[in-house]
Amino acid sequence: MIDFANTVLGTSVPKGQIGVFFLGQAGFIFKLPSGATIALDPYLSDCCERYFGFKRLMAKIMSADDMVFDNLLITHAHYDHFDPDSIPTLMANGITRLYGAKDTQAECDRLNLHDRLTFMAVGDCADLNGAKVTAVRCDHGPDTPDALGFVIEAEGKKIYIMGDTAYRPDWLDDPFIQNPDLLILPINGAFGNLNEETSVKVIAALKPALSVPCHYWNFAQHFGNPGKFIENMQSNCPDQAYMLMRQGEFFLLK
Repeated sequence: MIDFANTVLGTSVPKGQIGVFFLGQAGFIFKLPSGATIALDPYLSDCCERYFGFKRLMAKIMSADDMVFDNLLITHAHYDHFDPDSIPTLMANGITRLYGAKDTQAECDRLNLHDRLTFMAVGDCADLNGAKVTAVRCDHGPDTPDALGFVIEAEGKKIYIMGDTAYRPDWLDDPFIQNPDLLILPINGAFGNLNEETSVKVIAALKPALSVPCHYWNFAQHFGNPGKFIENMQSNCPDQAYMLMRQGEFFLLK
């Protein structure tokens, strides 16, 4: 296991920038110049194999007790986003605050978690240690109506996290989500998500400064081919910048 937690803790983020660290699957860590951290959808265990038979194929690069996050941001209650084996440990320090979609409330109740919790719906906003987070709509199918995307605004930057969502071209003309500095979106195509083709259509419509695809390679059942994503980008968005991140990799969003 690489010493990923110490990489996050030891990285100094200059004013006007945001540190972006990739956990794998749909998980990211964002670090502000103040040192405040936001963990997005951290999947740190093997619970999906135990519950559903989805074996982890990408190695764990940190454990739930490796560091204390200021905030957890959870797009919905599926266990590769809300990790029930890790969330209690992540919340046990008395500091971390959890901001999650409405469907995470039942999971928190089941785990006997009741403190420092905020459950969000579309349009809700929260201040996470100087980062403004706005819950935005996504379409993860009729069985997951509470699922969210998030827009993080900090240091003069806008990060749009689409969450697990289908291709909804009729939603993409919303000025609030257009031209973000960073767009994070799934490419796996399973369970109604964007795939390697429709994700590129979203990028063409939103014109982000940088796109980072996620939600591939962690489970065989989730599919996702970054090679096909590259081919579609080269064919349809040759002038749009993108980055494939390996687990443990980070960059400073300038």
